[in-house]
Amino acid sequence: MSETLSSLLTDAQMRDYLKNGYVLLNTTTPTEIHQSIYDKTDAVFGSEGNPGNNVLPRVPALRQVFDDPAVSGALTSVLGPDYVMHSHRHPHINVPKGKGGGWHKDSYWGYYKVRCHRSRWAMIFYYPQDVTNANGPTAVIPGTQYLMNRVEDESSEVQTSVLGKAGTCALVHFDIWHRAMPNTTDVNRYMMKFQFRRMSEPQQPSWNSTSTKWRRNEVDPMDIVSEQMWDWHCGRRDGVVCEEDASDLAKALQSESETIRLDAAYKLGAVGQDGVSPLMGTMKNGDESIQLAAAYGLSVNTAAVDALVENAGHPEEHVRKFVAYALGEQGTSAGSAGVDALAHQTEDPSVEVRRAASEALGTVECYADVAVPALISFLRDEDPQVRFNAAYSVSSFGADAAEAVPALNDALNDDNRYVSGHTVSALRAIGTPEAEVALLDYLSVSRWCSSTTKESTF
Repeated sequence: MSETLSSLLTDAQMRDYLKNGYVLLNTTTPTEIHQSIYDKTDAVFGSEGNPGNNVLPRVPALRQVFDDPAVSGALTSVLGPDYVMHSHRHPHINVPKGKGGGWHKDSYWGYYKVRCHRSRWAMIFYYPQDVTNANGPTAVIPGTQYLMNRVEDESSEVQTSVLGKAGTCALVHFDIWHRAMPNTTDVNRYMMKFQFRRMSEPQQPSWNSTSTKWRRNEVDPMDIVSEQMWDWHCGRRDGVVCEEDASDLAKALQSESETIRLDAAYKLGAVGQDGVSPLMGTMKNGDESIQLAAAYGLSVNTAAVDALVENAGHPEEHVRKFVAYALGEQGTSAGSAGVDALAHQTEDPSVEVRRAASEALGTVECYADVAVPALISFLRDEDPQVRFNAAYSVSSFGADAAEAVPALNDALNDDNRYVSGHTVSALRAIGTPEAEVALLDYLSVSRWCSSTTKESTF
């Protein structure tokens, strides 16, 4: 633990992460470990194909990488000390003479959700071999973690490749645009992509912070977005203040430029009460891309809670979805009225609304007496994304969610792998004797033998 603390990100690294969407990490794991991981991975691919989510039990030495202080320290800095490894992980192979891949943001295993700018999700890209421009590195576009569209002007697009010695890791925002570059060599290039999730909302900086003041950059059109993320990581609400004219910002919110829209939305969020009406009006009446920007602005404006609650039952599905998202982003500021509004969404006819509400109850993190019964209902929803959102949200309440253990016990046997995977995290977070018995019973049956292959069955 002391090594992890000594490897926390600095203020400068945290600022770089929030601005650019990634930061490179230098691990101290011995070189021979990385070579053994490469060799084992190569053998598994050759004899069995891509092991997908089972790469960790098939290549157990990977655990040493994620226990490396540089990696655990960086994850703690961005996701808090109680972060968990997600059950989805994937080894990517870039074959010799491979053409690489196309630019993309990762999906949520085939599902869509309102992408959250705040760092509740992060990825580690790990490379067990040297990565050069020749063998197909991963390229990222800095700053695009906040953008739905990759670029507005391709001539100004800035791309950078993740390069380094064997053992190089990149801590990456889940929503950054990235791709595999062509591999012009004669050997396989591997990249292990592991996902991690924040389990509780930040109350104070979890990195090596010496100053919680953001250094404003008036030239950067996305600076207000990064500053809002910084303040959230510092545990502050309403810490960012904007004194620009709300009517001018409301006009900018209608811009065809995504960066201008986001800048205006987050500034309206920082205006306070005067920003609520233009944001809410736009979220109800604009096209979906403009509505999304307005939802982001409402999510950081604590003065908007009453208006959000009033519109939780709006007749339009997309409005209810964005309201649920924004209430969740309000955290404890949503109050009992916000939690009540979200809890009433268990019967909403729209699956998109139920997905947003089941996740939002976990980020609000309060009023367990209302939230947990609603999450139990969500655990039994017909839609698997609602169910796995609910399992993670239950985790946020720890022992206060003990009444959910029977429903979670059933969810361990869900046909969807991520429902059962998230349920493991929930039972672990609850931590009562009943939760531990359910968890151990499940793990004793589902445990994996990393030595068993088709050539060696016993």
